[in-house]
Amino acid sequence: MNFRKAFIVFAALAAITTGAWFSLQLASPPPVPTTATILPASSELPEFSLLDQSGQTIGRDVFEGQWDLLFFGFTQCPDICPLTLQVLAEAQRQLADAGQQPLPRIVLVSVDPERDTPDVIGQYVDHFGADSLGITGSMDELRKLTNSLGIFFEKSGPDEENYSVAHSAVVLLIDPDGRFQALFGSPHLAENFVHDLPIIMNAQ
Repeated sequence: MNFRKAFIVFAALAAITTGAWFSLQLASPPPVPTTATILPASSELPEFSLLDQSGQTIGRDVFEGQWDLLFFGFTQCPDICPLTLQVLAEAQRQLADAGQQPLPRIVLVSVDPERDTPDVIGQYVDHFGADSLGITGSMDELRKLTNSLGIFFEKSGPDEENYSVAHSAVVLLIDPDGRFQALFGSPHLAENFVHDLPIIMNAQ
């Protein structure tokens, strides 16, 4: 076989190989979330007036400009709240190590505003990352947010001093436009967030 024939054969094989590779790429479906439930249409948050951990008044625009992982809980919660927030912090760390940008912010909204003052919730969320946000405020304003998002919570206990608060354990994903985009049901595992969040965020 002379050089010209060898070159033609090589070029033909290369074209076939390249075509097969592109066919496989086109045939492979894009990655999809395995745990998150994505809303058919993102939902706008309601107007509300609450307080952040610095005592500053905030409204729904506090959720604009970044992705937020929003969880409703309380600082005296014995297990679900600290475990969930620790999972979110670990997921955030793993995403950072993988080079994911942007990173979602962790947000805790207190369903126990009687005991969770701005200072109390601020010290609490600091354990889960310096950029975490704590939100508290009046019960009436809190209900505006929880009712619109379908978040359940109810105080129960022997008296007004000794009580707990039952609450929904979902984690909500809020997009940079301040809209409810997706939710993660429990039980929560860091790997679920690490897998699904880049797919959702990078699709925007």
